[in-house]
Formats: sequence, structure tokens, C-alpha cells
Amino acid sequence: MLKLNAWFWFILGSLLAMHALDAVAAWMNLCALRRQSAKDSRGIYDDADYRRLLDYKAAGTRLEMAASAGSLAALLAFWFCGGFGWLERVVDARGLHPVTTGLLYFGALGLGSALVSLPFDLFDTFGIEQRFGFNRTTPATCVADKIKGLAIGAILGGALLAVVLTLFEIGGAWAWLYGWLSVTALMMLLVFLAPAVILPLFNKFTPLAEGELKGAILAYAQAQNFPLAGLFVMDGSKRSTKANAFFTGFGKTKKIVLFDTLIAQQTTPELVAVLAHEIGHFKRRHIAKRLALGVAGLGLFFLLASVFLHSPGLYEAFGVEAMTVYAGLALFGIFYGPLGRALAVLTGLQSRRHEFEADRFAVDTTGEPQAMIGALKKLARENLANLAPHPLEVALHHSHPPILKRIEALAGDPVSGR
Repeated sequence: MLKLNAWFWFILGSLLAMHALDAVAAWMNLCALRRQSAKDSRGIYDDADYRRLLDYKAAGTRLEMAASAGSLAALLAFWFCGGFGWLERVVDARGLHPVTTGLLYFGALGLGSALVSLPFDLFDTFGIEQRFGFNRTTPATCVADKIKGLAIGAILGGALLAVVLTLFEIGGAWAWLYGWLSVTALMMLLVFLAPAVILPLFNKFTPLAEGELKGAILAYAQAQNFPLAGLFVMDGSKRSTKANAFFTGFGKTKKIVLFDTLIAQQTTPELVAVLAHEIGHFKRRHIAKRLALGVAGLGLFFLLASVFLHSPGLYEAFGVEAMTVYAGLALFGIFYGPLGRALAVLTGLQSRRHEFEADRFAVDTTGEPQAMIGALKKLARENLANLAPHPLEVALHHSHPPILKRIEALAGDPVSGR
């Protein structure tokens, strides 16, 4: 039976506070959007498009709030009904190896979480995204994606978890360090494996055809001494009309991937500007800095976990009788939530600064600020982006600065009213 100790009240209070803060931020963000109009959008939206944006964001906000409330309610119900302790007794009763038992425990919790979020995910895809003309995912593709995602998560996540559980079982006082180093090494390995093994399971990648665009990209990359292993087009239109571009790989294995929807929407100078922005992240060492911060945060998680795994009060707060490694890690993950969110706010601040720097790099190296501005405007319009979200929403959830702020920085003049 769970105990209403200090751990219980701290964890419950922090969960409720995080949910309340997210709800307030979402509400303030929607109110800020409603106070704006098409005339504030620097010509990106006309009146009809702006009304469509309002409807889209309102529907998305309501769904996000419902999904967050649903996930919280499911967690609290499972917790208050003694679910964590019950599940621990069920898996332990099978008499399996502690690592295998731990995999069953985490697998059951993960499956339960996925089932809770599934209705909201489906409504987002086939309800909201379908209604506003973005969705191109068929039910068959959706089912296939879910199955592949679960399989990959079970294989890779299971292997990673098995290593961590084993190290905490046998590693003694330095288990946190061994776990930190092992997980970091496996994550780096995945960075190299994902482009070649995982991504092709979901999308088709074809070499970019010879022509003006390929020539312009290669010429720019060569001018910046930025070697590329390949230029590829991804069939993003298979699932959505929204556009994007990204890099994969490190060193001489770097590849550029363009969504087919992006190529259809942008001119050659605009596409070069978008890719110059991405190259700017590498040239300004943003990738290495973000990776270093992420690795440091991971180390903090393991260090604190090694301490709190031996705290009886944590287990008592969740009604778990046996102080097992696997249950302790799962419960600590919930306890760690507030600190994790605080760290995410800091990494988000760093990321937004990096985006401004990458924008400036693109303009400085291409000499075409209007190309970058035009690309941002088209991306915003085609994706129905909120151009000036509320500062609280930005601080909590955004890795990129507001579009109007980015345009302001590129144009060198203040955005009216911002």
C-alpha cells in the first residue's frame, strides 16, 4: 500500500504543477494569437488564411490539453490504485532473472502509456491534420508505422535497458558511471545507424536528380568546405503536406535530405538558404554543443538515480514493497520529471540562440537575406505556423525562435508591435 510521505506529496505536487503550467501556457498562447491579425503577419497570411490558422491552433491546443490531462489522469489512477506495486509483484512472481523481470516491468509500463496516447495520436492525424488538409497518411501506413515503431523500440530500447539494468545490478558504487558511458556510446552508435538502417524502414530516399538545384547545393557546400556524402529526396508527402529538411551523419558521412514537399514549395535560392542554415549549425559547432549538454544531462540523471535508488521513501510513495533496481529506475524517472523539465527549458534557450546564429550564417555566406526570409515565410504559411507565440509557451516548449523574431533579425528592423 502506498504511503503518503514527503516523497508522495512532492511528486504529486510537481506533476500537478507541471500540468497546470503547461495548461496556462497553452491558454495564454491561444489568447495571444487571437489578439493578433493578418496585418501583423508581414504579408504571410491573408484574412482567410489567418482564420484558418486560428481554427487549426485552437483545435490543436484543445487536443494537446486533453492528451496531457488524459495521460496525467491515467498515471494518477494507476498510482493511487497501487498499480506500480501490483505490477512489480506480478513480474517478480515469475521467478525470472532480475534483468528479464525489469524488461517485463518497463515493457508493461511502456505499452500502457502507448495505449493511453494512441487515441489522441489517431485523432490528431485523421481528425485535425486531415481536416486542415495536411494529412496524407493512410490507415495502412499508420498501422505499419506503429508496428515498426513498437518493434524498433522493443529491440533498441530493450537492449539499452538491459545494459543499464545489468550495470546497476553488478556495478556497485560506480554503476551510474558505467551506465552513463554505456548509454552515451550506444546513442552515438545510433546516430550513425539511424540514416542507413532505421529511417529507410519508414520512408523512401532517392538521390536528388541532376539539375539546377543539385548544382547550386553542391557549389555552396564546396565553397564552405563542407563535404557531402550525398543529396537525397525523402517522400515526406507520403504522410503529410508539411515540409522540412535535415542532415544525417557526421564527418565525411554527412548527407542532406530534402522533403519532396519542400522542393515543391521553395525556389532554388530559398532551398540553398535553408541548407546554408543547417550547415551553419555544423560550422558554429551547435551540434557538438547540444550533444555535450545532452550527455551531461544524462550523466546527472544516472548520478541522481544511483543515490535515490536506495531511498525507501521513494518506493513507499508508490506502494512498491521490494526495492528492486528496475522498479527504482521507473519510479525515479517520474520523480526526475520536474528537474528534467527545468533542464529542457535551458536547452531550449540554447537551441533558440543557435537558430539565430545559423540564420545569420546563412545570410552571411549566401549574401541573400531575402532568400532566407522568403523560405521562412513559405514554411510558416504552408505549415500554418504561429508567427509570434506567447513568451511562456516559447520558453517551455520551443526549440526555435518565433518566425517574426527571426525575420526581424534577418531584416534588421523591428517587427511592429513585438
